[in-house]
Amino acid sequence: MMRNKTIRAALLLLIMPLAALKAQQNTVSGLTAGEFDKYWRVESESPDYKVSFAGDTVEIVAPKGLTLWRRAKMSGDVTIEYDACVVVGGAGDRLSDLNCFWMASDPESPDDLWARAGWRSGIFARCYTLRLYYVGYGGNHNRTTRFRRYDGNEAGVRDKAKRPAILREYTDTARLLKPNHWYHIRLETRGGRVRYTIDGQTLVDYLDPEPLREGWFGFRTTLSRTRLANFRYEESR
Repeated sequence: MMRNKTIRAALLLLIMPLAALKAQQNTVSGLTAGEFDKYWRVESESPDYKVSFAGDTVEIVAPKGLTLWRRAKMSGDVTIEYDACVVVGGAGDRLSDLNCFWMASDPESPDDLWARAGWRSGIFARCYTLRLYYVGYGGNHNRTTRFRRYDGNEAGVRDKAKRPAILREYTDTARLLKPNHWYHIRLETRGGRVRYTIDGQTLVDYLDPEPLREGWFGFRTTLSRTRLANFRYEESR
């Protein structure tokens, strides 16, 4: 009996650090110069993108389409939070596209989002091959804010008629981008309900009849200079 207790205690000592590490990874932003490559992966349409760091804040200059993927796959009920800002004031800056993908996966390789990363290459139309939730905040030169649910239909890459429907859209100034403003963004998928909240205002509250239960997060932008900080997420099953 004493031997069994000793074995159980030893196993707990092994398990507890792993659980602690898991929790720590969820709350580590990974947006510092030293941690960036461990936690994030860039898919860029242009090789001339730039990434720079100031503490736990990353600045991304995207001359074309770019997705910054969090390397961790998330599952169950997921809450994601982060701060983001579109920077305007320098040559070439454009106020547009503070966008995001979440619960993203590739139906052709559901356990490996990177299998076709080279083919996607940051090209927005090729992301229609993925299943995901998408918000384009201040898209189309800051004229629209839209929510869609992508179904992974590859026909959508070339045929606009096969692309997913716009499930929610705003065009009023109050729900478009402000220059140099730090937004706090919260994404939730819980029990089939999908929410997108920005600066405390919920813009999307959607009950998905076929909810996406696992996948990756990606920050998405194009032709912009943006900053990200304070990324974290929680999972529950």
